[in-house]
Amino acid sequence: MEYDTMSGLYAEFVEKEVLPLVEKRFNVKLTKDPDGRATMGGSSGGSCALIMAWYHPELYHRVLTYSGTYLNQQWPYDPKTPHGAWEFHEHLIPNSPVKPLRIWMEVGDSDLLNPNVMRDNMHDWVVANENMAKVLAAKGYHYQFVFAQNAGHVDRAVKQQTLPEALEYVWQGYPTTMQ
Repeated sequence: MEYDTMSGLYAEFVEKEVLPLVEKRFNVKLTKDPDGRATMGGSSGGSCALIMAWYHPELYHRVLTYSGTYLNQQWPYDPKTPHGAWEFHEHLIPNSPVKPLRIWMEVGDSDLLNPNVMRDNMHDWVVANENMAKVLAAKGYHYQFVFAQNAGHVDRAVKQQTLPEALEYVWQGYPTTMQ
């Protein structure tokens, strides 16, 4: 429920409960600068990463996803986003002003396809991620899309091969020295 829900609630939970605990427990000070903050995840965690930045771009500008679940998996049903994260490429991104996000995303050619879950044609990870790349390009977003051959869902070998360059891409343009 928390990862596939199309709202800012999860980001607000992380902001109000998780990050203050991290700062306190580990005696660190995390930046509040959204250019210095990223979200990352795989599968539903990937869609959650984009959801966090989409609903709270004042908090996060950088997003990294593996096998993002940009599908109709939201529960409970919400009439504002009736197709869950499928709404990103169906309506939200095409019909909204561009947000200050930098996105890196990957999907494997043998990623998940579960057409019988809800019989709605909105449960194919490859199609969903390809649709995301198309709408991000059409809107002029800074994004990179990796289509991994011979790879499955949140494929470990793909992560091992791509994560260093994915992180470089996501953090491109961020100052490397403090001023």
